[in-house]
Amino acid sequence: MFSTQAPNSPYKIALIFLAFGFFVVVESTAQKKPRVIVSSDIGGTDPDDFQSMIHYLMYADCFETEGLIASPYGPGRKQDILDIIALYEKDYHKLNAHGDFPSPSSLREVTKQGETERAPLKGYSSATEGSDWIISCARKESDSPLWVLVWGGLEDVAQALHDAPDIADKLRVYWIAGPNKKWGADVYDYVASNFPELWMIETNSTYRGWFVDDQSNKPTNVKSFYDSFIKGKGAMGRDFVNYYDGVIKMGDTPSVAYLLNGDPEDPEGRSWGGSFVPLTYSSKRIFHQHSSTSDTIPVFSLIEWVFDGPDDPTKDKEKPCFTLHISGQEFEGYYAGEGKYIVRFVPKAIGEWDYSIKSEIEVLDGQAGEFVAVDPWPGAPSDDDYRGLRQWWGDHPDDSLFEGAHQGAKSIFRFQEDFLMDWAKRWEWLAD
Repeated sequence: MFSTQAPNSPYKIALIFLAFGFFVVVESTAQKKPRVIVSSDIGGTDPDDFQSMIHYLMYADCFETEGLIASPYGPGRKQDILDIIALYEKDYHKLNAHGDFPSPSSLREVTKQGETERAPLKGYSSATEGSDWIISCARKESDSPLWVLVWGGLEDVAQALHDAPDIADKLRVYWIAGPNKKWGADVYDYVASNFPELWMIETNSTYRGWFVDDQSNKPTNVKSFYDSFIKGKGAMGRDFVNYYDGVIKMGDTPSVAYLLNGDPEDPEGRSWGGSFVPLTYSSKRIFHQHSSTSDTIPVFSLIEWVFDGPDDPTKDKEKPCFTLHISGQEFEGYYAGEGKYIVRFVPKAIGEWDYSIKSEIEVLDGQAGEFVAVDPWPGAPSDDDYRGLRQWWGDHPDDSLFEGAHQGAKSIFRFQEDFLMDWAKRWEWLAD
């Protein structure tokens, strides 16, 4: 179990028993800090990553931070990470009085720009500063795995795996999926199809247990925590109110909390970052025609529609040529060759869904369909599923761990007061 206090340096104690003519060396090695890369879509329409980055830096003494990568779906912007590091720098001396915190300059050195666009149909694009950095860190000589905490898209992880497949067994990926899986259906298809041996926690809804409103008047209520513990404390505290007016969201923070409390090598155990079940498959459904309300699909499943259209060998397969319109949002579809056109989508909530197609290709334009999404994920197996997953974990389907409609969320929510009070102690370090 990792302590929320900074681990001590490894040390040895030699006990020499000269009177008996022998000596014994007792080696005691403190728990190593986890090696961590954070991939964040900071700077987009959802400001919760700013909250999560502040939280991460306030626990930075617990980790060997090897990278902070700005990733897509925000799109993540490197400068936004640097801006939070600038706030951290103002609070650094107070924090460092309580542990071995990384210097602001060392954090700047490992801050990298990752992919800024969603992957095309094939699931990867071209190398980025971020994906190259993942490869470089993964190939370091170390007997510890590299934890990649993904708060946005999987694009940089997928690109790194594509460019350096040998690193797959070096990684431990904790991915805040859910809406990120919805926007990253193509990259998910690539990773799940080509790297089923990857060590991966895919949380589509468990993470939501972090910010449940417990409807109480306690200072740890997500609406009360800022006024109770953060307000007026340090540069990061003054900035925190700029995101959701200080109400706790931080949907990506469970990936960090998972390393702070519990045994990270045991995803089925209890931890602040949730409890998960092993998966041997991940649900996928392929339709060669439009779906209808008679088609029932597990929520968070990847849906792939394959439509017939004109065969055009000159068409660029890297550029979208039609769009799926669903729930007020648009998702790009691509030409796959031989007269086949493909678009993928992931529903993030149960219920009936309807969609339509828009395209300059006459045979595609105006087509429409429906489907029904149901709990739990990954649901009953089908012939289309991603198979052979060996180290993949997902949200716990037990009814007792649902928080409302959110599968597995109580495996985090049950610790809400504990992890927030632990954080409150660190905010006291920044008091004037």
